[in-house]
Amino acid sequence: MPTPTSWIKRAVLGRPFRSDSLSETLLPKRIALPIFASDPLSSVAYATQEILLILSLGGLAFLYLAPWVGLAVVVLLAVVVLSYRQVVKAYPGGGGSYTVATRNLGRSAGLVVAAALLVDYIMTVAVSVAAGVDNIISAIPQLNPYRVGINIAFIVLLTAMNLRGVRESGRAFAVPTYAFVVGVMVMIVVGLARTAIGHAPVAESAGYTIRPEYVGLSSLALVFLILRAFSSGCTALTGVEAISNGVPAFRKPKSLNAARTMTAMGLLSIAMFAGITLLAMIAHVRIAENTCDLGGFAGNCHTEAQRTVIAQIAASVFGGDSNVFFYYIQATTALILILAANTAFNGFPLLGSILAQDRYMPRQLHTRGDRLAFSNGIIALAGIAGLLIYVFDGSTTRLIQLYIVGVFTSFTLCQAGMVRHWTRELRTAATAADRVRIQQSRVINAVGACFTGIVLIVVMATKFLNGAYLVVIAIPLLYLMMRGIHRHYTRVRQELAPDKTSTVLPSRVHALVPVSTLHKPTLRAIAFARATRPDTLTAITVNVDPATTDELRRKWQENNIPVTLTVIDSPYREITRPLVEYVKNVRRQSPRDVVCVYIPEYVVGHWWEHLLHNQSALRLKGRLLFEPGVMVTSVPWQLDSIATRPRRPERSPGDIRRGIPEPARPLFEPEKTPTSKIRTSAN
Repeated sequence: MPTPTSWIKRAVLGRPFRSDSLSETLLPKRIALPIFASDPLSSVAYATQEILLILSLGGLAFLYLAPWVGLAVVVLLAVVVLSYRQVVKAYPGGGGSYTVATRNLGRSAGLVVAAALLVDYIMTVAVSVAAGVDNIISAIPQLNPYRVGINIAFIVLLTAMNLRGVRESGRAFAVPTYAFVVGVMVMIVVGLARTAIGHAPVAESAGYTIRPEYVGLSSLALVFLILRAFSSGCTALTGVEAISNGVPAFRKPKSLNAARTMTAMGLLSIAMFAGITLLAMIAHVRIAENTCDLGGFAGNCHTEAQRTVIAQIAASVFGGDSNVFFYYIQATTALILILAANTAFNGFPLLGSILAQDRYMPRQLHTRGDRLAFSNGIIALAGIAGLLIYVFDGSTTRLIQLYIVGVFTSFTLCQAGMVRHWTRELRTAATAADRVRIQQSRVINAVGACFTGIVLIVVMATKFLNGAYLVVIAIPLLYLMMRGIHRHYTRVRQELAPDKTSTVLPSRVHALVPVSTLHKPTLRAIAFARATRPDTLTAITVNVDPATTDELRRKWQENNIPVTLTVIDSPYREITRPLVEYVKNVRRQSPRDVVCVYIPEYVVGHWWEHLLHNQSALRLKGRLLFEPGVMVTSVPWQLDSIATRPRRPERSPGDIRRGIPEPARPLFEPEKTPTSKIRTSAN
């Protein structure tokens, strides 16, 4: 019968999947879209807000620039989507920007891209969840004091859903994603229709004034403000590369399905972002970094949370915040923003697995869990993102400053790598049609590299002092960490590689059995050591209490134990150090020999019993494991308390592999017969 811990695990994760059922988890396009594209689709909910927020620093007079900044973002989004379609076609094996940069620009460039993407995925979780909670608070302002706790609770929920597997989490996320897309499209159509018939929507903040932070801007300062607004609006591009990383998760034909999904994602993102930006200008939405900067909120600037742009648009389009459509938009927006973190929950573990396979990350990240998901990567991502939420108080505005630097670093290096890839392909093109196709692809990626490179410079210049410097520090640190991990694995592999001396047997084997008292576990350890037929066998005890040692000697003689008992004096009442020194001395006398220490240990039935037994054995093993040429063998002795533990029914060795469930049994079924123990004799 499963233990309570395993029962909770099964309840949260579901039954484990067999390894050969991996193909059954591949995704159709309708499920892949919400899994891999929820981040860029959801970014439209706050990208416009970030543009207006930055332009508002100069006052209301500069809000007219928002449509032009939005148009630049749309053009960039289209270029990036077209560029990554080429990546999907050229590298169907997955890995996206990391694979492209590594194969075409070298290992260092690939690691820079990997570090940038890892930072991007972490920030995706933090920003998406924080933005989703902002929309919940816009509908229910009373929740504002509990912002951080709500953020962390959603991260835990997303972690549990993703641990259940990619396909199952995709089904759960599909409905909210499509509901958000439909809701935003309906809102845009209704808002534009009202404008066309002369009843344009008016935002609740339309009558407010903004106290500008910058007054009397020079031409250079104005350009800098526009560039900063553009860099903030570029958050609409986050997550675009996730599809190229996850091509192996698509059904066949993988490249074609991934390319079509990316096209659908690009068209939907452009349509929704453009529509929200246009409605924000029509409804005269006002937003500022602090509610104290808005004249209408001056009295409540310390207690009332400012409504998001999409919340203000929904209220103005549907006739107030008491309308059911307003709450529909807020609910689906909050859901899609929170679920947008799922893009990172799929991209981060996949990239971590590839890096682990290449020995740039711990090998544990390459291990699949019970549900064939990369569980260790999912848990690591959730932990780091939760820490960021806590440190930055769940503030979207503060977190977003750390965003998109990593995004455009990977964009730029990936597109530059693709240009080199197509240049090599052009040299080996067989036909004129192939050369034309390759030339077109190279031009697309070259334009993408130029655009994203310029944006990277703009983002670095405009966001560096606002928090982006933390990312600039984090990426090199991650790069150095991955290089260090790779050097470690390389050194260990070289050290462990078999050579001519690896098959040479040791001259002799010295067996040692530590003894504290003469009881059944000690006799079992001695019997097992004798059964291995070592060259010498010695029982050793540490003389801490002379009376106890004399009693042990007396019992040893009375029971005619056919093994020499050696007593080690310990004037300072230490146990572990004298034993270790004795082992070292044996090794010094016979460097080519092997010492094998057989340690008797108790197997207990309850967790609290671990605190009462085996402490000396654990300390001794911990010290001996660092001694070369010393083998440590545990000899278990099962105490009667294990009889009260829940027992699993007997099963065929192939039942787990065949997925046969365990038969139901009472949680605490008493043993019908006592567990038999192997008894040892002195002879």
